[in-house]
Amino acid sequence: MDQKVLEDTVEKTKELMQAPSCCTEAKSAAQDWLNALGTEKEAAETRKYLHELSEDIMPIDNLISFAESADGKQVLGADAARNMADHAKKIRSAGAKYCDCPACSAAAAILEKKDLLLK
Repeated sequence: MDQKVLEDTVEKTKELMQAPSCCTEAKSAAQDWLNALGTEKEAAETRKYLHELSEDIMPIDNLISFAESADGKQVLGADAARNMADHAKKIRSAGAKYCDCPACSAAAAILEKKDLLLK
């Protein structure tokens, strides 16, 4: 793996792990990947990590659907849910494919390098 790609991915991984919106499973996969760097487990952990990120990243349309749902309003509160849906629609109209929370932003940056990480 290219050193610059590795450095960038490690940086984004640390950002992901620090993000309040990062789920436990993604944090665990991120830490396992970091621990495996430079070992015989690196390739396998890279595949697991990328799979976890692809499962966890929130597509923008799913975010809008959740924010507009009864569950979204119950979890977030009516005002926060409406604000989240409005924000998500705004960024979708600007071309966003995914949620722009810190965890999803870091995951998207890492997934953009997927092919390079799997080399």
